[in-house]
Amino acid sequence: MTPLLTVKDLRVAFPTRTGRVEAVRGVSFTLGKERLGIVGESGSGKSQTGRAIMGLTPGHAAISAETLEFSGIDLLKASARERRALRGRRVAMILQDPKYSLNPVMTIGRQIVETLRTHEKISKAEARGRALAMLEAVQIRDAERVFDLYPHEVSGGMGQRAMIAMMLVCGPELLIADEPTSALDVTVQLEVLSILDKLVAERGMGLIFISHDLRLVSSFCDRVLVMYAGRIVEELPSADLRNAKHPYTQGLLNCLPVIGSHRHPLPVLKRQAEWAE
Repeated sequence: MTPLLTVKDLRVAFPTRTGRVEAVRGVSFTLGKERLGIVGESGSGKSQTGRAIMGLTPGHAAISAETLEFSGIDLLKASARERRALRGRRVAMILQDPKYSLNPVMTIGRQIVETLRTHEKISKAEARGRALAMLEAVQIRDAERVFDLYPHEVSGGMGQRAMIAMMLVCGPELLIADEPTSALDVTVQLEVLSILDKLVAERGMGLIFISHDLRLVSSFCDRVLVMYAGRIVEELPSADLRNAKHPYTQGLLNCLPVIGSHRHPLPVLKRQAEWAE
């Protein structure tokens, strides 16, 4: 089966006052209609990998790859207009915090309708109906009321669901979720993950789930990529995460608290210079 997404030797670098910084260094993977987790510490290159796929990297960054292809489309050769047509329609990205991702001066409903009418020629009435149906699909009760609210008028969990609704309303084939549950409490996290799991299964989408939470990724995803210093240091099925071979992955797992154990203080990861090579 032809992969939905092919990434080979992806590199993202930024010029700084002290020289060139390579945020992503030779990342390679393929994605089918599955849930792929990318984990690692802050600064490991997870989000920049997702943004490079979306075409959301700042203009001053240098991006290169041997292959960066989505559904037969060369993303590196695609024009800005072609990338805009893809974003939201066929490829979507859920960002970390709805407080910073949603437009504060537009109602939630208007933002979802705008997404729909940007990509499809439909009437305002039809767009409103589909937006309300999508809000209900992400388990927002009283969708009519929430449709007319501004982002600051809803809770963090409801704002995140509204963001998911906006990203899924056009039926994308690939969804990139960048820390979609990091700002939420545990019960709301589980609800959001349940929504994503159901929608991915029903729509047959490919999902890239970016997180720093190893335990969450191991329970939710099919495969896991572990990143360190801009590189993938290990790839394995999520069910085999406990059998990881790379010392960095083992170190991350060892730092997790265990219920019933008396480890105080928790172990600290001892990084090795060779991991970044």
